[in-house]
This record gives sequence, structure tokens and C-alpha cells, in this order.
Amino acid sequence: MAVTDLAVPHREEARPARRPVPRLRRERRLAALFLAPTAALLLVLIAWPLVSVGWQSFRYVNLVDPTATGFAGLDNFRTVLDDEAFVPALVNTVIWTVLSVAGEYALGLASALALAQPVRGRALFRAVIVVPWVIPIVIAGLNWMWLLNPDYGILNAWMVDLGILDAPRDWLGGLDTALLTVTFVNVWRSFPFYTISLLAALLAVPRDLHEAAAMDGAGTIRRFFVITLPHLRTVSFTLIFIHVVWTAINFDFIWVMTQGGPLDASQTLPIMIYQSAMEDFDVGAASALASMSMSFMATVFFVYFYAVRAKGAR
Repeated sequence: MAVTDLAVPHREEARPARRPVPRLRRERRLAALFLAPTAALLLVLIAWPLVSVGWQSFRYVNLVDPTATGFAGLDNFRTVLDDEAFVPALVNTVIWTVLSVAGEYALGLASALALAQPVRGRALFRAVIVVPWVIPIVIAGLNWMWLLNPDYGILNAWMVDLGILDAPRDWLGGLDTALLTVTFVNVWRSFPFYTISLLAALLAVPRDLHEAAAMDGAGTIRRFFVITLPHLRTVSFTLIFIHVVWTAINFDFIWVMTQGGPLDASQTLPIMIYQSAMEDFDVGAASALASMSMSFMATVFFVYFYAVRAKGAR
């Protein structure tokens, strides 16, 4: 049979198949679907109030004067900057924030190092040290007000009995002690958050590094600065950033314990914002001050963001 007599099967022309949607694209769509309700909630609860505050900072808004309306330009910002209480409140905010964050980090790091040691009962100590953090701010503030009361406070009585004080002292009523006292209470309540975070980072440090350094003759202090601290850098940076923001905008502790007094000695910017809006009823000035505070927080955030980004690029 000749080769030309062989039947050649007819091959149908294949249709181009639809390109399947890449898996990554499908996962992104699914993720966007799940995130949509949360994004909508954040838009309503966060984005809209921020826009509203920014808008009101350029308008005359007074809760008791309906004639105070219209575009104010920069008048609200001038009102804030011309207020004699602004600079002292700004200084108090810086002192309150710096001392609180520094004290919380130092105490948190010291307690984390202690709890990382292989001693008996450390599980109990790790549980007990969290107690100040879980106490609500209002309850903690009221308890410390009772402990520090000059008439019946137990701490004043102890310090007098031990000879530390000649007479009970009004710690929250003194011009030179009110802000420092509230700062101390804030450090007491907040340092366990540092302890937990730093302890987790400490336990993640490879023991082989410490053992090798010890064999090379490195002492405890040198191992701490050469091995331990570098491993804590990222978590420390994040903790400090978060608590700078949290502390600078904190309203509860100071309001519960001193309400910014005595004579504005412990007044911070959040207290000033509240008093402008709720006591002076000048919502425009309060919004302007809030906008200035938000600008500062945004600056801190971008510094943190670019620092982390630069570190990741190295």
C-alpha cells in the first residue's frame, strides 16, 4: 500500500481556552471582600471624625452662641497660640510623655530581664506582673488618689512612720508634684505591657550566642549590650512609638486624678482640648488644637514608618 493511500486524520482547530484567573488575584479579591466591612466601619468611626475636626478648625463653631458661624480662616489657630495656657500645656505634654515612656521602658526592660531568669516561681511572677495593666484607668486613678490622700492615705502614713516625710504631703495638690505624681502612676500601670513584649523578645534570643560569647570571655554586661539589646531593637522601637502616641493623647489618667490642676500645673494638650470644647464651648478652637496635635502624631508616624523602611532596606 502506497504511503499516499494512508488516511490522514482530520485535526480540528483547537479553540483558545480562557485564561484562568491567577490564584493570587482571586485571593486578593477574596481578601478585599472580607476587609470591606472593616474598612467601611473605620471610614465611619475614624476618617469622618478626622475630616470633621479638620473642617471645624477653620470655622467659627460655638455651642452656646448660634451667631458664631462662618469661615474663620486661621483665627482659631491664632486663638490657640495666643492662649497663655498653650505653651505650659505643651511643655507639660512633653514632660508627661517623655518621662512616662522612659520610665515604662526602663522598668519594663528590668522586669523582663528578671523574669527571663530560670528561677522558681517565675510563671507566677509573670502572671502577677500583668495585674496593673488589666486594671481600668479610672479604677487605678481613684485607688492611687486614695493611697496618696494627705488626710487618710496609707502611703503618706507609711512615709511619715518611716521618717521619709515629717508630715503628710498633698502629692496631687502641689504645683511641683502633681504632674510627676500622675506620671509615676501612669508608669506603674503601663510598664507591664513593655514587660510582656520585651520578655517575648528576650526568650527568642538564641542561647547559643550567649554561650559562645561567654566562652570568648564576654561578661554579662558586654553580652547584654552586644547580643541582647540588638535583638530587642525592633520591638523596642515599636513599643516606644506606640506609647509616645498613646501617652501624648492620654486624657483619662490626668483628668481622673487632677483634672489638669492645681492651677493648670498638670494640664496637657488633651485636657486643654476638652476644656476648650466642653467648658468654654469653643469647638472651633478645640478643633484647631486637635488638628495641631494630629499633625504632630502624623509626623511621629512618618518618622517611624521611614525609619522602619530604611532599616528593612539595609
